[in-house]
Amino acid sequence: VQLQASGGGLVEAGGYLRLSCAASGSIFHISVMGWHRQAPGKQRELVAVITSGGSTTYADSVKGRFTISSDNAKNTVYLQMNSLKPEDTAVYYCLFVGSATLAGGVSPTTNWGQGTLVTVSS
Repeated sequence: VQLQASGGGLVEAGGYLRLSCAASGSIFHISVMGWHRQAPGKQRELVAVITSGGSTTYADSVKGRFTISSDNAKNTVYLQMNSLKPEDTAVYYCLFVGSATLAGGVSPTTNWGQGTLVTVSS
C-alpha cells in the first residue's frame, strides 16, 4: 500500500491548511486512516484518525480546530486544519491500517506516508 500525502506548507497563525492522503496499491480493506505528527525534538503523536465506518478520534489539542474526513471511493483521507497555531508546526504523517492482497493472500498491514511539513508562523 502506498500513501501519497499533500497539502503541507507555510501559513501564518490563525490561518488554515488542508492535507490530503490517498492510498493506492493492493488494498483489500481499510480499517483506519488518519494523521500523526512529529514536531522537532518531540515524539510522534496522534492528530486525528477516522475508521471506515466514519468514527473519528482527535487529539485534545486539535479538537474544535481540525476536522478529519474521508472519501472511501477514492481511498483518501483529508485533514482540514483551521485556526492554526505555531505549536501545530510539525511533519504530518498519513497512516493506513487495514489489509492488503499479497502473494495471493490477504494480510494485515500498517503503512505510513512520507510526511508533509506544516509550518505555522507567529
